[in-house]
Amino acid sequence: MTIIAGIIMLGILVFVHELGHFCVAKWCGVKVLKFSLGFGPKLVSKQWGETEYLICAVPLGGYVQMLGEGNGDQGEAAELTPEEERRSFAKQTVGRRMGIVAAGPIMNLALPFLVLPLAYLLGVNLPAYLEQPPCIGYVVAGTEGEHHGFKRGDCIRSVGGTPVATWEALGPALVNHAGVALPVVVERDGKSLELTLPADHGALEGLQAIGLLPPQDAVVGKVAPDMPAAAAGLKEGDRIVAIGEKPVTSWYDLRPLVQEFGAKPTAIGLIRDGQPLTVTLTPKKAASGDDYLIGISPHHATTFKRFPLLQAVRAGADRTMELIDLTVVFIRKLFSGHVSTSNIGGPITVVQIAGQAAQTDLSSIFSVLAFLSIQLGILNLLPIPILDGGHLFFACFELVLRRPLSLKAREIAQQIGLALLIMLMLLAFYNDIVRLLGS
Repeated sequence: MTIIAGIIMLGILVFVHELGHFCVAKWCGVKVLKFSLGFGPKLVSKQWGETEYLICAVPLGGYVQMLGEGNGDQGEAAELTPEEERRSFAKQTVGRRMGIVAAGPIMNLALPFLVLPLAYLLGVNLPAYLEQPPCIGYVVAGTEGEHHGFKRGDCIRSVGGTPVATWEALGPALVNHAGVALPVVVERDGKSLELTLPADHGALEGLQAIGLLPPQDAVVGKVAPDMPAAAAGLKEGDRIVAIGEKPVTSWYDLRPLVQEFGAKPTAIGLIRDGQPLTVTLTPKKAASGDDYLIGISPHHATTFKRFPLLQAVRAGADRTMELIDLTVVFIRKLFSGHVSTSNIGGPITVVQIAGQAAQTDLSSIFSVLAFLSIQLGILNLLPIPILDGGHLFFACFELVLRRPLSLKAREIAQQIGLALLIMLMLLAFYNDIVRLLGS
């Protein structure tokens, strides 16, 4: 179900992109031969007027085929009647051709300005810790964060000279300083201390990626069936305050204490509905490895926010501009070598993200649609032949030199662009598979 939902959301983004090309081409009087969602063998086909509308088997993109575009018997080099030439893409002015090509990415960049205000109008559930001061609740042993001197209880005050007041503010600060040695000022025991992350630090995806986790209360979220916690009667919302005689102040205290007691009957001190309660359970050894489990996961506190209409529009526009800025910064640092190519995700990651959002609520769906739409729009604007940005580059060349590149030169450039795109896709698929195996 996750895969189907993800493909549907990806299809929406492709439809919006191709609709941009289609509408501007029609407005310019260009004849559109085909409007396709997907590539490869066609599954559904309907001729409506002069355009054939298709849904094809490979749902990883789409295309709008216009008269006088590319090769073939109706391509750029084909012999056309005077009426057909008037409606040929190749015979349009440079400005019109640029408008048709740019319309797809522009539609992708415009979509978030519509859907994010809707998300904020409906209301969004945000992790509660995002609005809290960025104080470290736990440092995972053996991680980069521990290696560079961070400790539990450190409160981050600035990153690369940029003051940060909340966990949410950390993300943009980390991306903007990717690829450089990063001074991080923390407050520890009432004193300021400067720690340094090296230029190749792995915090681009957040401090959690280097083992620095936000505070997490020891409150039970889900209880797994047929596990010791369920057998002992633990319930969602129970706050664990002790294991054996040892106090528990954080979720991160639980694992080492459970491992310490092992497969012995263990008293668990709880607070349920404001009342103290003690239950006894015996941890169960995992099917693989030496860990002992009791079968619970944490409760992740969320904050529900709903905005009035004007505030929703403003918040949606601000968030859209922030996402565009972060995406551009990421791509710039990727090409400059300051960001590892392991951060590139492919179709599997996209479908996973979209599919997971589709199983939550409408606001989450809108938020993920906006995020992915921005990625798709900016990716297509890169000046790589075969992408929209490559066609825009050819058009700019034509404007400057007052003559187009020869069809042969463009074909060679597009073959090179296709090879680059295939290599990029292979890298993205490789990263996706590595992530799947790692999880």
